[in-house]
Amino acid sequence: MKTKPDLKFNQLWNISFGFFGVQIAYALQSANISRIFATLGADPHNLSYFWILPPLMGMVVQPLVGYFSDKTWMGRWGRRIPYLLIGALAAVIVMCLLPNAGSFGLTIAGAMIFGLIALMFLDTSINMAMQPFKMMVGDMVNEKQKAKAYSIQSFLCNAGSLVGYVFPFLFTALLGKAINEAPEGVVPMSVKLSFYVGAAILILCVIYTISHVKEYTPEQMAEFNAAANAEGQGEQASTEMSPAQKKHAYKVFFEVGLVQFFCWAAFMYMWTYTNGTIADTVWNSTDPASAGYQEAGNWVGILFAVQAIGSVIWAMALPQFKNIKVAYALSLVIGGIGFAMVPYIHNQYMLFVPYFLIGFAWAAMLAMPFTLVTNAFEGSSRMGTALGLFNCTICVPQIVAAALGGVLLKYVMDSVQGNMLLLAGILLVVGAACVFIIEDKKRKE
Repeated sequence: MKTKPDLKFNQLWNISFGFFGVQIAYALQSANISRIFATLGADPHNLSYFWILPPLMGMVVQPLVGYFSDKTWMGRWGRRIPYLLIGALAAVIVMCLLPNAGSFGLTIAGAMIFGLIALMFLDTSINMAMQPFKMMVGDMVNEKQKAKAYSIQSFLCNAGSLVGYVFPFLFTALLGKAINEAPEGVVPMSVKLSFYVGAAILILCVIYTISHVKEYTPEQMAEFNAAANAEGQGEQASTEMSPAQKKHAYKVFFEVGLVQFFCWAAFMYMWTYTNGTIADTVWNSTDPASAGYQEAGNWVGILFAVQAIGSVIWAMALPQFKNIKVAYALSLVIGGIGFAMVPYIHNQYMLFVPYFLIGFAWAAMLAMPFTLVTNAFEGSSRMGTALGLFNCTICVPQIVAAALGGVLLKYVMDSVQGNMLLLAGILLVVGAACVFIIEDKKRKE
């Protein structure tokens, strides 16, 4: 019975290369959304509410992409690639519109509504483009190579993040401070230009992956699934998992999901409140129209880039751990310490230290959950559906955190945005404790 073959490094690389471009788009969104809406006139206590839309759209879109792509086959275009292409094309269009929300002469309310609609479509398209990459690894890579494949994807993810994060700072340094300034309520050209260039890179990277990857046919996938399930079911081959295998797979799904809840809630607060925190603690400004606030916005990109560097370096160390749960938990604790340090540092360069440490948690979050879950579902003909549903363990905590963010900031954290990063640190440590609940042994009949 035929099993999935070992793939060469360049084949593993090609499967995920387009993720580099998608992650640039995601990085631009995560580093600049609070800045954009604050510039348009949003109250700091309401900032977290704008962050409900991205994970909400992800929770709707990714399971649908998984479900329908499991049932799709378009010959040379495969079953995952059509969704990747449509998502990427839509993302390019919206990336050119979103940063211009304040440039069309609309009222503050009108600019906010335009921005919200654009954000909704941007996150819908990014999620539609992002999910196929994880599914293609699940489809095309055997269990032995999955950790390596997701490590490559993690590297490309962090490399894309690094590029996207530094764009506003880089363009300001190259073209002058004037492009980082704009009339009140208008997003600076440094941000607009970043989104334009990011959109161009996104579509080029996706075209590269599409032209270099050929997905397995439905007949090949059926044969691979039968071989994978025969290993756990004895002599009898089956194209679907046994009841015991399914029970184990969903047990792992929910155990990893519990860890995910605390981790993604923590990072939601980082994306929402880092700009306001360092504008206050380093630049002594809470006014989005001030030059100091916009300089802080550029510096947020640099700090998130430092986080990406920390993640890349730590991702290379993670495979050296013999115990995956120890590596996972340790990474989250180190990241939690990094979060707790941020509000107490008043030097912009010293902030490199905590954000470098936060990258350790990010590295673990990118690679380990999907490795555990795709290994548990190996042999299932519904891998895409499972991964689409697993995305809910990323989206739900962000929605909950965003919905509670304004209330917590006002009534618990004394309206001090830095205190929300302390809370993020606590959440990561709780997530680390939950890691040891996960059953990471190979499934058994």
